This record gives sequence, structure tokens and C-alpha cells, in this order.
Amino acid sequence: MAGDVCFLFPLQIFIVSCFIWSNTGQAVDRKLVTIPYKLSLEDGIFFQILEPSALSYTYKVRPAKNFGASFNYSYANVHLVPTQPSHACSILTNDILLEGAIALIDRGGCSFVSKTLQAQKSGALAAIITDNRKENDDLYIDMIDDGTKRVPHIPALFLRGKDGDMIRKMLNDLHLVSAVINIPYNITGIPQGKLKQPPWTLW
Repeated sequence: MAGDVCFLFPLQIFIVSCFIWSNTGQAVDRKLVTIPYKLSLEDGIFFQILEPSALSYTYKVRPAKNFGASFNYSYANVHLVPTQPSHACSILTNDILLEGAIALIDRGGCSFVSKTLQAQKSGALAAIITDNRKENDDLYIDMIDDGTKRVPHIPALFLRGKDGDMIRKMLNDLHLVSAVINIPYNITGIPQGKLKQPPWTLW
């Protein structure tokens, strides 16, 4: 995002630390961590919401089946921004907020590839597409290429409808334009009972 102040720390992995403005108008340290391999995504990946506290849980998403990029980076303290319009089938009117953020998009109205490309054009790091069936709290679908030979270069992930609906509603109720998340969130070694899952869904 324009105006970010970034520092590169020479470690075994490279950490780029960027100071951005949070929903409250305070500077937030967003870290972009380079990892030396591509993540295995066959079984789904996870992200963690840090703010607001009412949404502070770990969420599971499923990567697109045959389009989009893999995560080469792990993003810490990055913003999750609902798109406007929510279906992202046309030019996004809040693109200034999406640059350097993760786009939250509603399913429906156009192909998954079209939605992902709109997010990419706005400078988003990835697209999370949530089911438009708001009652869906258990089913994941395989997002597939639309056959148009267009190639998105950012990751595309599917989120269950109940999770997406709760995130949008809470942000709206709190008058926030985004949540702060870590993605991908490594749950390896964390006992299932210790994971803070959303109370409205089960994995």
C-alpha cells in the first residue's frame, strides 16, 4: 500500500516488516515472511483472525482445484477486506483498500476465475471466496477453472458460507472495513482441542 514503511531483515528466512494504518488509525506492523518452499495445499489451509477480537478464531479454507497460485509467502498482520461489490464481478470500488490485502469475495454472479482476477487487478495478495449459501457450515466445494484460458497469479481459496457471513456481519456491526489476519496459519503440532475454532462451525 502507498506510504508503507518497510524494512528487510537478513535472516535465514527473509522478513519484510511494513507499517500500515489499522482500522483505528494506528500504525500496525505487517510482516511478510518468505518461506523456502511451497505449501502443500491438498487438505486445505488455515488463517487466523487477530482483530477484531469477536472474530478471533482459526478458519479453514480450501485452495482452488486447478487455477491460481500457491502461497510462497506467509503473511502476518495483513488485512482481510470485503470487496465492493461483494461478488467482485465488476470493477472494485474499494481497490485502494485491497492493495496489499486479502480480498473477501462472495460466490455467485460470475466465475471464480473472474472474481480472482478482479482481486488481482486491485493489488490483492489472495482472494478468499465465500459460499453464498449463508447456512453452509460444513461443506467445501472445488473451485475450478472456467475454461477461458485466463490465468490468475494469486492464490484463490474457498471459505464456507457461515464463516464468510459471520465475518461480514461482524465487520459491518463494528463499522470496520477490514479484519487483521495471519495467512497461511501453521497449525502443525497444535492439538485439535487447543485450536480456537469458530463456535458456529466444525471442521
